[in-house]
Amino acid sequence: MSLYVVVYLIQTTLYFWDEKVWQFKSPKHFTDKMGYFREVENKLKVLLMSWPASCMQGLVLPFVLFVVGMLSGCQLYPATTNFLEFPPEIGFPETTRSFPPEEKVEEEEKEVEVGEPQPKLADIATRKFPIAKDSRIVGGLAAINVQDGDTLPDIARHFGLGYNDITLANPAISAWTPESGARMLLPSRFILPDAPRKGIVLNLANLRLFYYPPKQPDTVLTYPVGVGRDGWNTPLGQTTIIAKTVKPTWTVPASVRREHAEKGDPLPEAVPPGPDNPLGEYALRLGFSSYLIHGTNKPYGVGMQVSHGCVRLYPEDIDVLFKQTSVGTPVMIVHQPYMTAWDGDMLYLEAHEPLQKWAGQKKQQQKSLLQQLRKIAAEKGAAVEWAKVSRILQRADGIPTPILAASPELPELAAHAPEVQHPGHFYGQPVVPHLADSDWVLIVSDNSNEQMARQLVAMLNHQGPPIPARPIAKDGSYQVIAGPFKDQKEAELVAQRIKIDFEIDAKLGTVTIR
Repeated sequence: MSLYVVVYLIQTTLYFWDEKVWQFKSPKHFTDKMGYFREVENKLKVLLMSWPASCMQGLVLPFVLFVVGMLSGCQLYPATTNFLEFPPEIGFPETTRSFPPEEKVEEEEKEVEVGEPQPKLADIATRKFPIAKDSRIVGGLAAINVQDGDTLPDIARHFGLGYNDITLANPAISAWTPESGARMLLPSRFILPDAPRKGIVLNLANLRLFYYPPKQPDTVLTYPVGVGRDGWNTPLGQTTIIAKTVKPTWTVPASVRREHAEKGDPLPEAVPPGPDNPLGEYALRLGFSSYLIHGTNKPYGVGMQVSHGCVRLYPEDIDVLFKQTSVGTPVMIVHQPYMTAWDGDMLYLEAHEPLQKWAGQKKQQQKSLLQQLRKIAAEKGAAVEWAKVSRILQRADGIPTPILAASPELPELAAHAPEVQHPGHFYGQPVVPHLADSDWVLIVSDNSNEQMARQLVAMLNHQGPPIPARPIAKDGSYQVIAGPFKDQKEAELVAQRIKIDFEIDAKLGTVTIR
């Protein structure tokens, strides 16, 4: 059983498992919930006996902890974190943030005045790509070396990737506690969906949105997205943007209120604009009833199926898309898990695992793909390496890979990917404030395993809104301490969040510095 198959099983377990996993009817202790997934982990371990021990440890638990938190609706509790003011500018051949020509220089001068250092990177594009004539493939692979304190979600956000992109491209690297010095692949190459290049095209299969600016026919802006989970699927079809709203109020659907009430987390009928609003700062209303493209207060759910059907973007991405689009902009939503494209004389295949709603069509879709490839091979006189096609379909990691005879394999492509310079601090990466004497804190867990303690810390820091946390060694174990909080009431509200999202009973305390 290959590594990629195992990774697929894990992804399937976490994204698309039966509803009895996701919709808990009554609160249970955290360890009870984890027991169910440990059964899956134990079965997977039978397949992994030849793997190094470092790959075995904590295979499923870290993902479960994080996804449970991401699946929760808006949480009405404040938390403390610091973010950089602007996303990084990474140019090839232009800046990745789009501004009208007269505003671009002004914006760049403003950033210089603030004094924010901009990372010096290799010439790679992340969000804005030129489209070569008669081409359907854009971007390129790159790599970065991990440093202490990095997480894959932070790296993904900085480079315009989603959680799915970064984890599938780096299956042997821990998402939350990657080893310092590890070389990580940045899968920033994409095949454009088979759809008219007009307005917005959203491909649910790779959780990615493509926007074609009307006055720039040779350009595409692309962003990772979060979409509806199984049972709350984002619809397919053609529609338009019918309204644009700045600082939207979230009118909570009755079905969502019922779901949260069952978890002991009642929601109001409406949530006003602010850090606790899951719609973020901007919303584009679609012609499909009750569906939006919007920002989020849970940015690390981008690249997952975790919403109630709407499409969520990173806050910095919806900021740009909102300004670029107008009412009437066409929106096409498709589900294309298998895409091919020529780049010069080389044919590429990009494969994704179909979303659960379309899983039953997988065999037929692959059959159609093979027929398409045979037709292309005959028309072009090209020699397709069918064994490689099979491996790519099995891998289903979304990385466009050449499939003609004697073409390079993925490991070779990754080895030759240009290396970008580490920025020192990734855009949006949480900064945990220091603790002072008499600060209110929560003791979230006491763990003998340092690795698991650090994983839980990373997940808390990346909740939405974030919960500042750090591991502290004490008497041979590792306590996970959340805080500081401004008062006892705030600490108790966050403890309630942790209870609902993770089913952990956090204990209230204060800091005493000796």
